[in-house]
Amino acid sequence: MKLYEYKAKEVFAKYNIPVPKSVVVLEADEFKGEELDFPVVIKSQVLVGGRGKAGGIKFADDLNEARERIDVMLNSTIKGCKVKKVLVEEKLDIEKEIYIGITLDRSASAPLLLASAEGGVEIETVPEEKLFKKHITPFLGIQPFILRNLSAKLRLSKEEGKKISKIVSALYALFDREDAELVEINPLVITSQGEVIAADAKLIIDNDALFRHPEYEGLDEDLTPLEKRAKQKGIAFIQLDGDIGVIANGAGLTMATLDNLSFHGGKGGVFLDLGGTDDPEKVKEAILLMKDAEPSVILLNIFGGITKCDTVAIGVKDAIEIGKIDIPVVARIKGLNEEKAKKILRNAGIVAVDTIEQAVKEAITLGGR
Repeated sequence: MKLYEYKAKEVFAKYNIPVPKSVVVLEADEFKGEELDFPVVIKSQVLVGGRGKAGGIKFADDLNEARERIDVMLNSTIKGCKVKKVLVEEKLDIEKEIYIGITLDRSASAPLLLASAEGGVEIETVPEEKLFKKHITPFLGIQPFILRNLSAKLRLSKEEGKKISKIVSALYALFDREDAELVEINPLVITSQGEVIAADAKLIIDNDALFRHPEYEGLDEDLTPLEKRAKQKGIAFIQLDGDIGVIANGAGLTMATLDNLSFHGGKGGVFLDLGGTDDPEKVKEAILLMKDAEPSVILLNIFGGITKCDTVAIGVKDAIEIGKIDIPVVARIKGLNEEKAKKILRNAGIVAVDTIEQAVKEAITLGGR
């Protein structure tokens, strides 16, 4: 379950993690300007990454400007997600930005603490040598030596180190007690007055643990509108932060495709698993869903065992013809009836290649953003 930023910040506040003063607004006229001091930040509440680059974060110096920008934002769509709420909060006087995150490292069967002195940017772009990474033993939790090492790595002053250590400890308590898969502050801001405040908040709760958290019952905030649409059609569809749409059949092949993309410098924007479908109509629906997610390019990686390659190709061709899709499509398709499938795809103007490495490199080149 993914929580909107404003809801994540409510949870942060329960754990005494400082957050900016803010108000959630559903209509521009609701914002009276009395709740906060100007200038303010206006943030679209959507469950996809990259909202800043898509115009989903704006600043305002007075009430009229704030209402105008709120109105525009509430009538906008970001990566296929209609903006229904905005978070208006005080603009912080930023002196330094830091990244802090805790995620579940399944390969190590332990939580992983990540930190960087380069906050406010995508953590994937930060060089490895500038990252602090430490697995946390679940039975021991955050130990003092971990916090000391973190402060040294980030070159924090003694006072900054104390305040951030307190927040990191609280963040781990939240991660543990709320059964989170990911909790992230990007950026954690140090103001010119020396305050340390979570300017942003990301929180994902493990769906399998929701029975322990009745307080989240009834929230429909775990899925984006496109993810809900996919669920209704029986398609596994997850929106990520990148710009390359990935369609594969089977979770293992889908994850391998995403890993290969990452290895070659690309970034998956949508994760769509066709499973073992042999229905061209379902393939067509998947492609149309992908179109609405607005990726820069679609990467199709299919292994035909139970699934016949040519039926997948027919579904792709039909979607392109009916949906008038002008997004580049790269396909690597292997298995039963693959030559027939490649002919169908090439006749539809799709780049069909033989290996996943070729497909990934071609997708990155065609994406170009």
